[in-house]
Amino acid sequence: MSETPVKQQSTAAFYGQAVASFGIAVAATAIGIYNLHTDAWVRGFLAIAVLYLVTSAFTLAKVIRDRQEAGQIVSRVDQARLEKLLADHDPFEKI
Repeated sequence: MSETPVKQQSTAAFYGQAVASFGIAVAATAIGIYNLHTDAWVRGFLAIAVLYLVTSAFTLAKVIRDRQEAGQIVSRVDQARLEKLLADHDPFEKI
């Protein structure tokens, strides 16, 4: 018996909230860096650091997602092999 996993999909509201939250956080950080009372090179350094942090976070999220999806594929292949072995097995066959 094969149980296909239910594909989880987020709602449009959750997606919109995540995008809005990200946009607000980036905008607030940019405004905060812009309004700092310090030299331009310090603000530039902080801006580059925030940019690096954001791109690293996206990369980490993608790597984690890809690893999880690969694990699900391997698990499904192993399950299919087991089901085939069980279906082909005849307990009354002489060895």
